[in-house]
Parts: sequence; C-alpha cells; structure tokens
Amino acid sequence: MKIQQLSVFLEDRKGRLTELTKILAANDINITALSIADATDYGILRLIVGRPELAYKVLKEQGFSVNITEVACLIVPNEPGGLHKALSILSDNNIDIDYMYAFANNGKAQVVIRSASTDELIKVLQEHKVELLKASQIYQV
Repeated sequence: MKIQQLSVFLEDRKGRLTELTKILAANDINITALSIADATDYGILRLIVGRPELAYKVLKEQGFSVNITEVACLIVPNEPGGLHKALSILSDNNIDIDYMYAFANNGKAQVVIRSASTDELIKVLQEHKVELLKASQIYQV
C-alpha cells in the first residue's frame, strides 16, 4: 500500500522543470501526479511516477538533488464530503499529515498523503475500509 514518491529540489531557474520532464520522457517514465512547493531560491517538486527507481537513477545522473520517500494514496469518493470523511478518520486517530496533494485518475479522486507514520496511517485507513491505491496500479510494467 506504500507508494514511492520522488522529491526533487529544483533551482528557481527558467527551464529547469522542462529539463526534468524531458529526462523522464526520454526514459519512458510516466508522471501520474505532481506538486510543486515554492521557496525563495528553490522549489520542491514531488512526483508520483510509473518507474520511481529508474526516475531516481536518471535524475541523479543528470545532477538533480532527488530523494525517494514512501507515501500513501487513498481513493476518496468524488463528491462533497468525500475527503472530509477520510481526514476525519485520520484526525480521530491522531494521525498527523505532513503534506498532501490530490489528482484524478480514471474518474476517481486520489489523495497522496505523507505522514511521519505511514504504516500507522495505512493501518487506520484499512481498518475503516478506506480504499488505498496500490503501487501496482500506478507503476509501469
């Protein structure tokens, strides 16, 4: 149920994101979801990709500062209150969220969540029958 996420520190320089996406495209790596957090001179790009190990390798080889972290991705009903229900379960069970971002895939709303305790987060969501995305549903074969 854990999914590997790439975190890339990007210099605030014109064309740097284009350069990164070119490298991924050249290596047939699909981007499923992304988020960019802005800072003064750098941005943090978080990516869910089809081939995380290969993406890590090729980006490192090209001089990018990149890390892999584990996250969970839950599927919430794409309707009012769908996200609230899942977040209430986490809140009621004292699960802290470091950050999150969302994307749509096959008509379903999906939320990537990073917590200090990803194992506990997954356990609580499974106990409450919240659907989680499996890595095999994202990773390229």
